Amino acid sequence: MAIGVIPARFGSTRFPGKPLKKIAGRPLLAWVVDAALKANELDQVLVATDHPEIFELAQSLGAKACMTESDLPSGTDRVWAASQGEDSEIVLNIQGDEPLLKPELLNLLVTTLKDQPDVSMATFARPFETEEDFRSMNTAKVLVNEKGQAIYFSRFPIPFSRQAFSVNKTQKNPVLKHIGIYGFRKNFLKDFCLRGASDIEMAEGLEQLRALEMGAKIQVVPVDYESWGVDTPEDIQKVEAKLK
Repeated sequence: MAIGVIPARFGSTRFPGKPLKKIAGRPLLAWVVDAALKANELDQVLVATDHPEIFELAQSLGAKACMTESDLPSGTDRVWAASQGEDSEIVLNIQGDEPLLKPELLNLLVTTLKDQPDVSMATFARPFETEEDFRSMNTAKVLVNEKGQAIYFSRFPIPFSRQAFSVNKTQKNPVLKHIGIYGFRKNFLKDFCLRGASDIEMAEGLEQLRALEMGAKIQVVPVDYESWGVDTPEDIQKVEAKLK
């Protein structure tokens, strides 16, 4: 059984109440829930929140809602808090601020984990389009091996090269732009959250490094999808333009 959990905390440093903000006339959360409910590989969709209005909205949209503590350290911890009582083998952590999310992507995460029983996690990445994006510290990068599994994640342009390594669209590069949607095996999700943040994770500010430090295999699935998350009020106009 596979479930999708959408962490939707009310308090956000940069954008309080974000899940309830309107995008093209509908709450942000509604766009994400719609996509998750259309993913036929998911047996259930949960919204994990700390706010009664978000709880009620999730139920009105047809998702199961779960109240979680406000002070959980991360969205992944909120996903575990909501899913630990559910009968499932696979748990997706679906970002609640991705209104352009496609259900096909969620199906792909589930099938990847079903088809590769030795993999603990699955996530997405895409080729870099520009040198600027590759160099940007706002963009997470992932290095993959020949099996498409993660070697390392960083915000720095990796691998470092004394020969000015750069984006080359005509060659297969080992570095990709990471897209932060995750699928977990439930037993690994439990171990991951109980472990707590690692030093290398804290240094880079990327929690997926905790999984690598634990020895997990992370399958990185290449996709032609650009992440359009809503982090600030200004992002709403950008997303609405994309929707149009």
